[in-house]
Amino acid sequence: MKAILLSSLLGLICMSLVQADVLVQPDFDAKQFSGLWYVISMVSDCKVFLGKKENILMSTRLINATEHGNLNVHMALPWADGCKTMDAEYMKIGSEGHYKVPVNGYLDVRVAETDYTSYGILYIYKELDGVLSTMVQLFSRTQDVSAKALRAFQDFYPIVGLEDDMMSLFSKSDACSQENIEGKA
Repeated sequence: MKAILLSSLLGLICMSLVQADVLVQPDFDAKQFSGLWYVISMVSDCKVFLGKKENILMSTRLINATEHGNLNVHMALPWADGCKTMDAEYMKIGSEGHYKVPVNGYLDVRVAETDYTSYGILYIYKELDGVLSTMVQLFSRTQDVSAKALRAFQDFYPIVGLEDDMMSLFSKSDACSQENIEGKA
């Protein structure tokens, strides 16, 4: 029993250390990051994601920076029965590009890298219902990802302890039309 408790405690400490070491994009500019993004790929150690990753389709995010440094994020997610939309506010904490999202737990979201015009890499540390997980998402301004963006993504996620077999490159979907996204602009 002591060995299990010690092992669990060490795992939490290691996860916290990895989370603390992830930096945000230097001189991050939320206004430049605003606009339409496609979620092209994701890698995660979340058991729910790992069980469904082969069936997840490309989704979209419409991001708008607020005057207080927060991000309003409108998401359009393709499901078997159509397009589901939801909104979230990413509240700025600490440095520019670092956000928290209150859900049934919390999300610690960091814009780790972006060139603003073609790709962005988001690191997300999640605690949901007492379960901790890490994910990295690859955003693209178009539905086709560039080789440069994919390489940056593949170079980044091993740094936070995620492996190639935890990654999925999403298929395109017509379930969420431009109207679902642009109506929120």
